Amino acid sequence: MNRFALCALLALVACGDAPDAGVPPVDLSLSGDERRAAMLARAEALGLDTEYVPPPGEALHHHTAGFAQTLCSAVFVTGLDWRDAAANIGGFTSPFEERHHVVDTLVDFTSQAVHLTLPDGVTRTAKRFRDQGCVPLPIGEDSVYFTPTDIARNLPPAATTPWPMGDVLPDDPWPAEVDMALVEQALDEGFGPPDALTLALLVTYKGRILGERYSDEVDIHTPLESWSMTKSLTGTLMGLLIHQGEYELWQSAPVPQWQTPGDPRQEIRIGDIMRMSSGIRIRGPSDPDLDRSLGYLDHLYLYTGTVNSYEYAATRPQQWPPNTVGRYRNTDPVLTSYLIRLAVEGRGEEYHSFPQRALFDKLGIRDAIIETDPYGNFMGQGRALMPARDWAKLAHLYLTDGVVNGERLLPEGWVAYASETAPAWVADGRLQYGGSFFWVNANGGQPIPESAFRMSGAGGQSTTIIPTHDLVVVRIGKYTGAGPGGRALRRAFELLMEAVPPVAS
Repeated sequence: MNRFALCALLALVACGDAPDAGVPPVDLSLSGDERRAAMLARAEALGLDTEYVPPPGEALHHHTAGFAQTLCSAVFVTGLDWRDAAANIGGFTSPFEERHHVVDTLVDFTSQAVHLTLPDGVTRTAKRFRDQGCVPLPIGEDSVYFTPTDIARNLPPAATTPWPMGDVLPDDPWPAEVDMALVEQALDEGFGPPDALTLALLVTYKGRILGERYSDEVDIHTPLESWSMTKSLTGTLMGLLIHQGEYELWQSAPVPQWQTPGDPRQEIRIGDIMRMSSGIRIRGPSDPDLDRSLGYLDHLYLYTGTVNSYEYAATRPQQWPPNTVGRYRNTDPVLTSYLIRLAVEGRGEEYHSFPQRALFDKLGIRDAIIETDPYGNFMGQGRALMPARDWAKLAHLYLTDGVVNGERLLPEGWVAYASETAPAWVADGRLQYGGSFFWVNANGGQPIPESAFRMSGAGGQSTTIIPTHDLVVVRIGKYTGAGPGGRALRRAFELLMEAVPPVAS
């Protein structure tokens, strides 16, 4: 039995538990403020003596690079009006309060590029490059440092092929135990009021579409801004490679920049990275002790820096021993994406088409775009654009234990790894994050069973997997509608729990 199979057999206890770091875990019986103080004290006690160096460059230049990519993708991938996108889309890498600095906006429909000029004369540009989508370019550059690829989709015609490989839905009646009136109410309420700005809401039950709603701006094939739901896709691609024998989950992560003898980062395992528990030192917007006076956030720079993002992530120092402290930071999915590229190219395969041929073609996903940095590296931390139906197909793989059409794509035990709360996050007193870059509901934050887990992205994007009911719920909307959209989704969850019975265990 290989090491991963043993971990799965032992419910990931033997290989995945947090090590004894000499610092006790946070007491979950503490009040909220006390628990936060204990978490911060724990992190300080475990901290390593390494230097933090903020990203280079001007913050406004970085904000505007993110803005250019947001507009480019919204217009030339999703098909939205650029003025609406400027007001409502992608506030994560391009804060809305910083967008007024732009003194000239040029949306070039001929070359599929967006050029944004600032008062200091600097212009930030993002341009669409074929199936790699929109790429932000370094200042003064007009192209990328790689050869863009057209990606073949080896799928039958959607219009005449049954779901999930195509668009033809069955017309069989639903079982009597499913209350379709409540399902319809859940879809209506879950889509939300106008200020929710929902673009797509979709529910599947036992792999079949139970119902869906769309804004009149999009359709079932429109690739939609999904942000950090992409992380779970990246984790799935790593799961494919582990199943194919390219890596082992609990091996030391073979990042080339860490291979100097004595480098402490050699202690970081692939499984730690995909639990947001690598301990790598950067600064992210969700850091509980964030000090914004230290400069622009590396978490965002990995989108907007227009550098080799894999090289940047791989050259950051350690802040904590691995698998001891949980922090939501983009270095971890970027490093996972780096390892994916190394494995795919190391066996002589074309990198940019790997997700399509190895995963998407097998699931019926035909409209996905994963965007890259200027060096052709997938931004696997948050730049995939996919329709709601495609996210549902990916999620359903986690309801079938990683098997599709009789073919195992993910290792046995992978779904358990993805849906179990990460030990370092448990030790921090935050029952929120699992493996393979999935969020978990172990703290009961959503009105669904605690065994549910989800892909989640900024601006209210989510794909929720509810194994107890064999349900998948996808909600994607415009960034500024996240608040009301989230409240509407909670109401949809409540109604779906009444409408659909639990599946037999």
